[in-house]
Amino acid sequence: MSEITVNANQNYDAQTEGMSYFDGGLLQYIGWSICGWLVTVCTLGICYPWAITMILGWKTRHTVINGRRLQFTGSAIGLFGNWIKWWFLCVITLGIYSFWLFIAMEKWKTKHTSFAN
Repeated sequence: MSEITVNANQNYDAQTEGMSYFDGGLLQYIGWSICGWLVTVCTLGICYPWAITMILGWKTRHTVINGRRLQFTGSAIGLFGNWIKWWFLCVITLGIYSFWLFIAMEKWKTKHTSFAN
């Protein structure tokens, strides 16, 4: 049986180089989710895009892919503009566009996610 040992003096970055992981905590997630929910409820849904970008920012700041941390560059104002456009498309297509909303949101999230410098 082979055993893998790690030198205690190695730098943490060297140990995790090339690895993918998420280092966010449950209490942080609960806190950000409650804050986003409160903002949404208190503004009657108007600031929902801000709550989404706030939580997406937290998720990407705590995500590392192949040893490189991600960053989220989207803004609530940018999402709000798309939100209005998507809402309008749903109304004029009698809800048919709502089938594409998930894909549109995923494209927006991906467009605004990159590797941190």
